[in-house]
Amino acid sequence: MDNIKEMMAAAQQASDMINKHMEEAQSKLDAIEVEGVSGGGLVKIRCSAKGKINGVSIDDSLMAASEKTILEDLIAAAFNDARTKADAAAEEEMRKVRHSIQLPPGFKLPF
Repeated sequence: MDNIKEMMAAAQQASDMINKHMEEAQSKLDAIEVEGVSGGGLVKIRCSAKGKINGVSIDDSLMAASEKTILEDLIAAAFNDARTKADAAAEEEMRKVRHSIQLPPGFKLPF
């Protein structure tokens, strides 16, 4: 009976540790900022690794009405570039969490 209680206590400790690491990783993702760029730097979008848009920068040369379609395409491209970088940053943080808690092979986070 004590062996089962010890196993349950150990499982709870492991669960608590995993939760702590996940919370820390989520906080880090809010702080990591990436920048997506398109049009050779004419359009830039900054976002967190969680995907929250923090800012958009558009070069003045694109503000002409005749450039509207190009501008729209460049904004979409910059956003997609930022999203790709944010996903990579998030995956790197999750990799660190998985490594730090030494989960069995094939075990995926988040649950």
